[in-house]
Amino acid sequence: MGSTALPAWRQPRYRRNIYLFIYYLIQFCGHSWIFTNMTVRFFSFGKDSMVDTFYAIGLVMRLCQSVSLLELLHICVGIESNHLLPRFLQLTERIIILFVVITSQEEVQGKYVVCVLFFFWNLLDMVRYTYSMLSVIGISYAILTWLSQTLWMPVYPLCVLAEAFAVYQSLPYFESFGTYSTTLPFDLSIYFPYVLKIYLMMLFIGMYFTYSHLYSERSDMLRVFPIKKKKI
Repeated sequence: MGSTALPAWRQPRYRRNIYLFIYYLIQFCGHSWIFTNMTVRFFSFGKDSMVDTFYAIGLVMRLCQSVSLLELLHICVGIESNHLLPRFLQLTERIIILFVVITSQEEVQGKYVVCVLFFFWNLLDMVRYTYSMLSVIGISYAILTWLSQTLWMPVYPLCVLAEAFAVYQSLPYFESFGTYSTTLPFDLSIYFPYVLKIYLMMLFIGMYFTYSHLYSERSDMLRVFPIKKKKI
């Protein structure tokens, strides 16, 4: 007897694409909601909206960034074909800034830099998840491909600068309150502001590595796929 082909919905590739589409769609909706909320609030209340950005959208932002850690699992199990280390650096960079620096210090949450940082993050993610969501179902547009491979070039360095400035503004509060600073046995201690200062240097080293990787990836993508049209 000849082998019977599996229905499309039972094929592993089909189920993987459906899962990725749902994941990208959820992330796109979350980041679009944040971006729209921030934009509407800014045009309605002006600079006053920037002060309470974290209180208005911080919960959804933390949720989206926490869920994005699944992308590391996707790469490890082969669901996504991205490189692990660059993605790991990008995700841990955001997790540290969002959860360790901003969430732990209420005084930092009201700084303008938090609003600027969230704006840059969500701008990049809206484009990235839109591109990924459509690509996984075989739909592509030349302008969207170019945008997803180009927008990060000016925006990503601005993100890193905003992250560094957020760390810098948080230092006096970590020094005053002693958050995360602790004393260890044998007269050893961890003074967290020193850890943050070391992290600042690592942040720019990581930016160089990530930028180089993304630029190489962009060159390969646009060389192979310069003006691909929509697939039906």
